[in-house]
Amino acid sequence: MATAASTVNNNAQVLIRPFGRTLIIYAKEAKFEFLTRLRLRAFSLSTIGFPVMFYVLFGLVLNGREATLNGTHFATYLIATYSTFGVMGASLFGTAAGLASERGLGWLQVKRASPMPPFAYFVAKVVMSMIFSAAVVLALFALGFTLGGVHLAVADSLKLLGILVLGSLPFCAMGLAIGYFCGPTSATPIINLVYVPLSFCSGLWVPLMFLPKALQNFAHLLPPYHLAQLALGAVGAGQPESSWTHWAVLIVFTLVCLGVARVGFQRDEGKTYG
Repeated sequence: MATAASTVNNNAQVLIRPFGRTLIIYAKEAKFEFLTRLRLRAFSLSTIGFPVMFYVLFGLVLNGREATLNGTHFATYLIATYSTFGVMGASLFGTAAGLASERGLGWLQVKRASPMPPFAYFVAKVVMSMIFSAAVVLALFALGFTLGGVHLAVADSLKLLGILVLGSLPFCAMGLAIGYFCGPTSATPIINLVYVPLSFCSGLWVPLMFLPKALQNFAHLLPPYHLAQLALGAVGAGQPESSWTHWAVLIVFTLVCLGVARVGFQRDEGKTYG
């Protein structure tokens, strides 16, 4: 009996050790991806700085501490929408620009030649984007709570943070799709051509009720609108729509983008390895 138990324990250790080493590889790849982007000031400062700048200008300077929007404190409303805007930026630029640049430099072939698990490269980019997304939201929290007169319960704050960090995944998938079909120099302009109009038409810059009726209807077709509504719902300012509808749209959008990214991946594999 003791021998049998010892054998089972040894077999378990053999299975666990490779899995543990794999997790370490994933963790290290994510760590170095994060440090790379953190040290790249053009990325790290702009990713956090642009949402903060817009929030300070429109949420704090141009609106008083007592301003409201349909019964919701205006600075609280804008925390949800500008956080969505910041999460989109961190996800798109973190994945698309980096992937396009590294494809052009041949860095993916170097990674392929290493013994690193193939998916560690992509997981690292997603984790890095999620960390920067969380940093954007926390920076806006700090401004809103200290200067904007925002009052949110701890549970609501954590819910909003969780929704936005999880909501970065669809835009990471979108970034992978863009990154596989753009060159190193064209990626950033193309991201901006997608990012800026989507943000405006989804009501992230200007509250949706201030946009023309046609744009209000069109916004329902856009993924950022659905993430923004989930975020607004966490602060009590969302539209009277089912949250499951918003999540369903984001999930479908994620799967479509991953499918497009897969096509780009296979195209690159075919060109490189025949």
